[in-house]
Amino acid sequence: GDNSDSSSLISAIGRDNSISCLIKCSRADYGSISALNRSFRSLVRSGELYKLRRQNGVVEHWVYFSCQLLEWEAFDPIRRHWMHLPRMNPNDCFVFSDKESLAVGTELLVFGRDLMSHIIYSYSLLTNKWTTGMSMNSPRCLFGSASLGEIAILAGGCDSFGNVLSSAEMYNSETGEWTTLPSMKRPRKMCSGVFMDGKFYVIGGTGGSNSELLTCGEEYNLETKKWTVIPNMSPLSSAAARESERPATSEAPPLVAVVSNELYAADYADMEVRKYDKANGVWLRVGRLPERADSMYGWGLAFRGCGDRLIVIGG
Repeated sequence: GDNSDSSSLISAIGRDNSISCLIKCSRADYGSISALNRSFRSLVRSGELYKLRRQNGVVEHWVYFSCQLLEWEAFDPIRRHWMHLPRMNPNDCFVFSDKESLAVGTELLVFGRDLMSHIIYSYSLLTNKWTTGMSMNSPRCLFGSASLGEIAILAGGCDSFGNVLSSAEMYNSETGEWTTLPSMKRPRKMCSGVFMDGKFYVIGGTGGSNSELLTCGEEYNLETKKWTVIPNMSPLSSAAARESERPATSEAPPLVAVVSNELYAADYADMEVRKYDKANGVWLRVGRLPERADSMYGWGLAFRGCGDRLIVIGG
């Protein structure tokens, strides 16, 4: 009950041992645990458990996705457990334009755009609520992004006037702060982002005055704060090359994912899974996509790394 408040949490073993036990629990159980009393609720909502989980190497991968306009679900592939998130508040920006999403730390960020402005919805695991009001330093859409622990990097994209950007920003979910990073070497939109070997990579996309398809990637070193261009890092398919008359803007961003610091790509045209050979800078075929992994030029298909496995959603 709510009156059974104890600073020691589980009194028989003390606070430190209680926390040691709790960080090993699934985060799906934290909602029930926080309902036990005020001390448990305060511990969960403070974010302390999640910081300790990261420090102790406790990693739990979930997949977030939305099949209805304002509804989101989370899936735990290890426990085969589905979780329904609270419904988002209605907003026309999600009706008339695409939305983009990014999970970082204890948050799920959903980005939308109306005629002249951008909006960000944030779902917090700590409070189980959606909030709005957050803003990037340079609002954008159609960017490449990825997260690593409590930080995320967003690079490139378009501003409200359609200008293609080379700028990049870092978001810290623990502080709620956006930090402007050095700009990339090339402006690009419709690109993809990943973290690999502790570095951030932005891959492919379109850029230039004619929105040509970019085959290069760029690596951002968080220690030196410098970008390096990597030629031929975008996983272009042979089938896509045969259809080069199709406008580059009709292509989905590269379907890439990282597992165990190895980069993989889903080739929707040839229905193949490829792996990037970092030493030689080439893509190698490693298998086939599921037969039902159908898409429209890559749209409607999700390809993600989740723990030690690759996950394909859609078709």
